Amino acid sequence: MTNAKAVKAPVRRKKVSLDSKKARAGWFFCLPFILGFLLVYLPIIIDSITYSFSHIVQERNQTYHLEFVGLANYQEALFTNPDFVKTLTKGITSLVVDIPAIVIFSLFVAILLNQKMFGRAAFRAIFFIPVILSTGLIAEIDASNAMLDYMSDPEASIDTGVQESTTSQIVSAIEIEALFANMKIGEGLTETVVKIVNNIFNIVNRSGVQMLIFLAALQSISPAIYESCKMDGATGWETFWKITFPMISPMILVNAIYTIIDSFTSESNQVMNLIARTSSEGKDGNVVSSAMAWMYFLIVLLIIGIFALLAKAFVFYQRRD
Repeated sequence: MTNAKAVKAPVRRKKVSLDSKKARAGWFFCLPFILGFLLVYLPIIIDSITYSFSHIVQERNQTYHLEFVGLANYQEALFTNPDFVKTLTKGITSLVVDIPAIVIFSLFVAILLNQKMFGRAAFRAIFFIPVILSTGLIAEIDASNAMLDYMSDPEASIDTGVQESTTSQIVSAIEIEALFANMKIGEGLTETVVKIVNNIFNIVNRSGVQMLIFLAALQSISPAIYESCKMDGATGWETFWKITFPMISPMILVNAIYTIIDSFTSESNQVMNLIARTSSEGKDGNVVSSAMAWMYFLIVLLIIGIFALLAKAFVFYQRRD
């Protein structure tokens, strides 16, 4: 008898899809941030939460320990501090107007800059210059610039020696209020438009990043889609609402969330400045400011969550089968 050796079947290696490889590469690039968050930011976050529920007790030997007081710091921030609720309400109200204005303006500029025209690259650089000017050393130099403060603050004024000139007087000079009053639109919309015009410098200054994101989204749309619409006789208005708007709707959501976070964490934010001032008011200021910061953080998360839920009604995600 011949002993036939058993033939082993070849071992099949599990094929790794391209999406899995991309996911692994994505985690690799995110690894520095994840490590930094776990090693640096997470301990700080835990300490901040602990401070917000504690009271600092000073010892005789210049040391201190934390005494748990529950929601006392939160109650003091809400009901004892005279400025927190008022500043928070005023800041949220102003951002309700500023955030849509920034997103709409950046989308409008991106559509214009996406057209074929002479000097398009120069115009793109010009609109992105405010983003560069608002960062780093240039921002510190501009902090002492009186003209910049005047243009960014609607209530500011400059004494020219002849008469006081304010931004609100510029608005009334071009009779925006009278124009809308004659159109019988209503006082609420009139006040909103006047507020946007008064804040135009801040809107343009904070629209650079959003404009680039919209521009990248517009350039990712296949020209063949627009050619098909043109052959079918669609107008430019119909093409925008039926093709352009749905295709860039995910970036509208991204830009809106980015603008919300940027607005709530900017150095000019009144609530952030109030929290910083409160933290410098001795040992009690540290714990109260921590409570303010966490309430503010939860409010920002709530606003982002509400907007994300509302955005599901119009956001279109292209399926790639």
